[in-house]
Order: sequence, then C-alpha cells, then structure tokens
Amino acid sequence: MDIITIGDGMITFDPGAKGPLRFVNQFERKIGGAELNVIIGCARLGLQTGWISRLGKDEFGRHILNTVRGEGIDISEVKLVEGYATSLNFKEIRESGDAKTFYYRKNSPTETLTPENLPIAYIKSAKILHVTGVFPAITEQNRQVILEAIKLAKANGVKVSLDPNIRLKLWSKELARETILTYLPYVDYLLTGRDELELIFNTTDDDILFEKISAYSFEHVIVKEGAKGASFYQNNSWITIPGFEVNNVVDTVGAGDGFDAAFLYGILQGWALEKVIHLANAVGAMVIQVQGDNEGLPYFEDLEVFLGTRENIER
Repeated sequence: MDIITIGDGMITFDPGAKGPLRFVNQFERKIGGAELNVIIGCARLGLQTGWISRLGKDEFGRHILNTVRGEGIDISEVKLVEGYATSLNFKEIRESGDAKTFYYRKNSPTETLTPENLPIAYIKSAKILHVTGVFPAITEQNRQVILEAIKLAKANGVKVSLDPNIRLKLWSKELARETILTYLPYVDYLLTGRDELELIFNTTDDDILFEKISAYSFEHVIVKEGAKGASFYQNNSWITIPGFEVNNVVDTVGAGDGFDAAFLYGILQGWALEKVIHLANAVGAMVIQVQGDNEGLPYFEDLEVFLGTRENIER
C-alpha cells in the first residue's frame, strides 16, 4: 500500500436548498467522513490505498462499502457489524458555500474496532498512515486505537500523517489539545489550520509556536489557509504558497481533505515541497466548486487540466 487510513464512514445527507436546516425539505444521499474523503482523493490520484473501518451491517453500510470498493480502495480491513447502525450526518449549506454538519453517530459500529484487533501486518505494509482528529474525538477507545496505530507505524518505518481536523461539536478544546499532544511525537507530516495549531500549542505568538514546533521531529508542518493558499514551516518562519481564486464556491466541506490527499500524493512522488503544496492548493480549489464531500476530488488528468498542463480534450 502507498497509504492507508483509519476512520469512520458515514452517510451524508446533502440539503436540496441552502439556508437553515429547519427549512430544508429534501436531501440527497452521499457518503462522507474525513479519513474516507482523504483516501478516496488518494485513490483517484492513482495511489494504492486501503481503509481500516467498521460499518453497520445495513443498507447504508453496504452502500458505503460498495462505493469505496468501486473507487479502487482496498476494503479487506472494513467489516460490516451486526447490531449497529451506520453513522449519519446532515449538512447545512449557506449562500456563501460555508457549511455546518450535524452528526448522528452514537453507538457507532467503529466501537468494535479496538487497539487489540488492529491489523498489525496491514499497517506495517503501508508507506504512510494518515489519521485525523475526527475519529479520536468520538470515544476514548478511538483515541487509544489511533495512538496504538501510529506507535506501530512509527516503530516499523511507516510515515505518519496527521490532520487535527478539530471538530468542537465532538469534543472540548482541552481534550482535543491533550489527545493531539500525545500523538505529535509519532507524526511526520502535520497538516493543520492556523487556528488548530494555536489551539494545540495554546498560543497565538509565532515565536512560541516555532519553539513548540521545533521540539518535535516533524518532517513537514503545513498550515492550510483556505483561499490564501498554504504555508510551510522552515527555519523559524512561514513560507506561503498562494492559493487559487475561485468565483463559484459551492460547498467548502472536504476541501481540506482534498488538500491532504494531494499533499500525500506529491510527497510520495518525491517532489519539491513548493510543488506539492501548489498541487494541494489546486485540489482544494477544485473540491469547493462541486457539491458534496468528495465528489469534487479529481483524477490526476483532471488536475492537470485545471493547472493548464494538459489539454482538455472534451472542450
């Protein structure tokens, strides 16, 4: 495997109209989940991918499983579990394209995934293990699952990528900080937002941030800044790679996941960091122009057309 991930898979209900959810009468069924979005993005770009998860043994679980299989992702470590309902979320989208998510994921089938039944050989087989702060936000057991997985990866030469992706609907700032700080010694690639970085290290001062970052053995620290682009940490400063101007923002959910997928793709190609981030910015810009959490994730040839390095033969 080039890259594997561990995380929840959910049915996402996208609204048929913009505005407060209480006024929306129709929804379209899609699939989502932060880690799942990333691994779909990686697969579409051409990487060999795998997903570790648990889904309810119900119609929604089968739908997710079949969809992910159709993307070319290895699902040998995804199990359908009797007695559990597949998790759901409902999305609210405002006129600006900004979105809120309402979760229904109590008694998740991922409760049956424990540190003791992690697939050790599967994790060892990967080049990169990607994790986020969403899955560990759900339960204490999930926090231990991720900690055990990244320890195992680190001990066996597998690179660890972490997107904190802090959702304060799921846990408190204090618990998020405490948990993520326990993960950082095992992380090679930290893909975060500025607000998340400030929350984790409990400061808004750059000098203190640089001191905190330097205490870890990160290969790369990337700060995603939306339309502005993204910055990387180098020699106690931030170097910014500009983003892309997008006029038709439809849905901002999944843009950060698309960025992560493209970043990991570029790292595995051995490209210069500036090129990798430029590519990742492009994928983020493409994602927000399409409704849905992962529908806008491009195939590599689509990305080349967007960047102007490949002729669009469909024109």
